[in-house]
Amino acid sequence: MSAKRRDDVWDPLKTSGEDRRRAERSPSTPQTENPAYRLAYVDEDFMCREELRPVRLQLELLKPEMLLDEYGIKSTVVLFGGARIPEPGGDAWAARNETQRQNLTAASVYYEEARQFARLCAEHSAASGHREFVITTGGGPGVMEAGNRGAAEAGAPTIGLNIILPHEQAPNRYVTPDLSFNFHYFAIRKMHFLLRAKAIVVFPGGFGTMDEMFEALTLIQTGRMERVPFILFSPTFWQGIVNFEALADFGTIAPADLDLISFVETAEEAWAVIADHYSFEEPD
Repeated sequence: MSAKRRDDVWDPLKTSGEDRRRAERSPSTPQTENPAYRLAYVDEDFMCREELRPVRLQLELLKPEMLLDEYGIKSTVVLFGGARIPEPGGDAWAARNETQRQNLTAASVYYEEARQFARLCAEHSAASGHREFVITTGGGPGVMEAGNRGAAEAGAPTIGLNIILPHEQAPNRYVTPDLSFNFHYFAIRKMHFLLRAKAIVVFPGGFGTMDEMFEALTLIQTGRMERVPFILFSPTFWQGIVNFEALADFGTIAPADLDLISFVETAEEAWAVIADHYSFEEPD
């Protein structure tokens, strides 16, 4: 009997995978070799047509969601931060002058804080079988690598949401391979950052970090997202980049909006904010 039972539902129809393999064995003729004959869902040229953008958007939403569900991931801690920040003792490769080199080298302290913070999250996550408070980053170098690294060193799975960029890149080696995703659409990637987030932690960074930070902050401010701990590492950096108080004084945000943000310097301070919000004890 060829019918299959999937998810306890009887399905007598051939699967798309079976028909894909059957199509690959078709005799070679002018008709079968023509692109028009390809099954639509395995025809890459067809799938990349401009008219198929809505389908591609849906696929980018569905694929990570389905795989994260299958892996059992229930909640995450999202870590944003600069790709250009080196680990302590590492090369400030992005520096273009001595001032930048000094700044980035000094900022390497936040690589270590991100690593330690992720380790604290992973220690707490162990009680749930590493299904809650799973560290999620953009999967790249710098602070992102530090976050994935700290969680991996503690034996926890760690998620990387990478994206195609003009220069060659690959996910950092600390991302769990089963949880390493690649995106074409920034909007869908940012949605996946927040779908399971129980905390958002932002380290010094550039345009990308600020884009992710302000979108998440806007969703919380406008009530489109539940209020979760929103933590910025390095008050000196962020208050020098963004004058939050001036926005409140001018009236373009409410004074109460400033309470959405917690400023910290250390991993322990950041974890204390999360522990207090969710009323659980800090790990020893």
